[in-house]
Amino acid sequence: MAAVALVSALTVLTAPGAAYASPARPAPPSTSDRSTDLEQVRAELDGLYHDAAVATEAYNAAEEKAEKQSGQIVQLAKDIVAGQKKLDRLKSRAGAAARQQYRDGGMPPEAQLMLSDDPSRFLDGADRMRQGQHATKGLLGEMARTQEDLQTYAQDATRNWKKLEAGRKEKARAQKKVKSKIAAAEKLESQLEKKERERLKELEQQAEYKQQTAWLSSGVLKDIKGSASARGKKAVAFATGQLGKPYVWGAEGPGSYDCSGLTSQAWSAAGRPIPRTSQEQWKQLKHIDIKDMRPGDLIIYHDDASHVGMYIGDGAIVHAPRPGRNVTIAGAGSMAILGVVRPDA
Repeated sequence: MAAVALVSALTVLTAPGAAYASPARPAPPSTSDRSTDLEQVRAELDGLYHDAAVATEAYNAAEEKAEKQSGQIVQLAKDIVAGQKKLDRLKSRAGAAARQQYRDGGMPPEAQLMLSDDPSRFLDGADRMRQGQHATKGLLGEMARTQEDLQTYAQDATRNWKKLEAGRKEKARAQKKVKSKIAAAEKLESQLEKKERERLKELEQQAEYKQQTAWLSSGVLKDIKGSASARGKKAVAFATGQLGKPYVWGAEGPGSYDCSGLTSQAWSAAGRPIPRTSQEQWKQLKHIDIKDMRPGDLIIYHDDASHVGMYIGDGAIVHAPRPGRNVTIAGAGSMAILGVVRPDA
């Protein structure tokens, strides 16, 4: 199915002078039988799925932070083990030095000089004693520094554990909200008859078509002439290769994706790791003017940057829309555009 969809999409995208309206380029759907009730249902579903998308990205962000903090804790644990071994070795050396001093009687240098019948031997020994004293002083200093390091590692580990626990609670709250919003949307859809569900899908397509048509009518496409970079081509190839796979919130493949899971994995496959969430992609990646857009660039949607799709050319994107839908090709202007970012700027 993915292969057929990709061939159909590429046929549209490579046709001379073609501009994307919908995968099969149909005529605008009729609105004569529009149902007010179903329009209200569609608006309510849009709101629920939007809230679910926001919660999903919050979950993804918490998951990413937890992975980072877990990695830091593991490294700190390794540092603590290595530091403790070093401290044990230093203590062993210090103990050996103390035992040697005890065997020498702990006699002060003045007494050794008075009792020595060979001053030159004493002076030579005194020089070695001074060297030993310096070495002992250095050893004690290194022990103190190692103990300080161990204390710092332990404090850092404690802070990271607290952050990890806070992140776990944050992730649990986001997960609960995602499930709640999706459950409410599914319950609402389940109350519709088959014909109503089909009509609802038509209304969704009409709304997308209307927005895409308005976007294209602005003449924006005539200024977009950028060619994909080598990595951009790889990212597009990966993303379009996932056509037909289901949207699953929090998923990063290979069998399913959410919106930012698809874009982050596509660019990772292209050799350019990017942030996991759509909000961080918007914050951290370079912003590009729409007229300078090229295939592989990411289009961020809605004021809260809660959705992302990958531009593939001719006014189209590939994206993972929402629960109950599959990775698909859609009009780049079929949703409210916040802006465009370029992973390989």
